[in-house]
Amino acid sequence: MARHGKEGSWTLLTSHGHVLVEIARNPEAMIRELAAASGITERATILIVSDLVDAGYVTRERVGRRNHYELHLDAGFRHASQDGLRIGPFLDLLTEGRLSQKDVLYLIDEPLTLPTAQGAGEP
Repeated sequence: MARHGKEGSWTLLTSHGHVLVEIARNPEAMIRELAAASGITERATILIVSDLVDAGYVTRERVGRRNHYELHLDAGFRHASQDGLRIGPFLDLLTEGRLSQKDVLYLIDEPLTLPTAQGAGEP
């Protein structure tokens, strides 16, 4: 029998995912705005933004007293089950197409190769 937890006791995305989506929605947002939109503390948001920068998903540039974030939409997912998939289309979906309305959705440095099933006609 399936467990039924409290409504809202878990979310589909991790806190890292929520912060990344919020950066995609507003690359000029302040930490407190990212935290509020993601439903986490400012301290947690600072750590997550650092993780996203270190992992190559985001570049942070200081502009006056604020930060400007640039997304690297050609970056791949970190989990093996999404190997070969890029975050750009995922973030575009979660921002209701705002990213694809820009001039360039993402630049890909190397061609994307999708995983193939073993024994599916491969030598």
